[in-house]
Amino acid sequence: MADIINSYDNTDELLKQFPVENPTPVKEGLEKNIQNRLLTGFANWNLGFDAWKEWGDILYTPDSLYNVHSVHLTLKEYQMAMFGTLRRADIQMGAFHNMVIADDWCAIRYDIATTPRSGGKTMPGTVMEFVNFKDYGPELGTRVVEGWAGTRGADYSALQHLQNEQEQAAQKDLETKVLTFVTPDVVDLSIKYPVVHPTSIEGVNGKAIQAAVLGAFDLYNQGPDKWSGSIGEALTENFTAHFDDRDEDVQTYIANTKKETSEKKTKRLYFDSMLIRGDWAAIHYRTVSLNLADGTRVPGERMQFIRFEQKNGKALAAEMWTK
Repeated sequence: MADIINSYDNTDELLKQFPVENPTPVKEGLEKNIQNRLLTGFANWNLGFDAWKEWGDILYTPDSLYNVHSVHLTLKEYQMAMFGTLRRADIQMGAFHNMVIADDWCAIRYDIATTPRSGGKTMPGTVMEFVNFKDYGPELGTRVVEGWAGTRGADYSALQHLQNEQEQAAQKDLETKVLTFVTPDVVDLSIKYPVVHPTSIEGVNGKAIQAAVLGAFDLYNQGPDKWSGSIGEALTENFTAHFDDRDEDVQTYIANTKKETSEKKTKRLYFDSMLIRGDWAAIHYRTVSLNLADGTRVPGERMQFIRFEQKNGKALAAEMWTK
């Protein structure tokens, strides 16, 4: 048995070990418990796979689910996927850039360092996750209901081999839902672009951020010319967009996004999650695009963390990170 960490009383100590670069408000009660479970999970992960697996008996229930790079896995399948990954590489968790907690949900963006066990250079990286928690009472405590780690990638088909036939069929049904989704013809953007897992949005600033997110979503769907001609009004002069392989200033971001959307004819559909706290929004949403090679439509998704600045009653996006 591994010597794991398990306490709700060590949050301040763990925050020193895993600081949050951009802290946002965390309420007492369930939100504080979620914060602790995230920090404790990082500490236990860094103790190795055996510790992480033992910690899993505390963090998860047998019915917990995890979507790894968009593939819907049971807890046992998720553990199998992690075992395969950790057998090939040592992955150490670093600092949190964001930990946005709203109600029974969290969205996190954090550093990792991956070292191949066969030898080689340690590679830095960042990960985004959205996780739903539940308070199961005094005996079981706060545990994960379902999580989403990263977006669809090159390993999408390989991960589906962990699923049984029924689960693979359900995975196909989700793709069909995205491909056949019809955007409601309504003026209210909160209805036009629904959030599958809504969380509370508080205060004037929170409502302004929500309006900014929905407004940018809708503007994008009006076409590349309309979007590129108007999106600058929703961004600060020093806006920066961060991607895995590059950073873009406001003009480069507008030009590159216009080019991409003109070619792929991408449409934004609906949100899985939209968490807003402090000056931050964390969003996970679905898209559909054109495959330029064969003309077919392709389901997609994105995760973004966006920092806003308030100006004249409006929320302007100042910085954005995208997966």
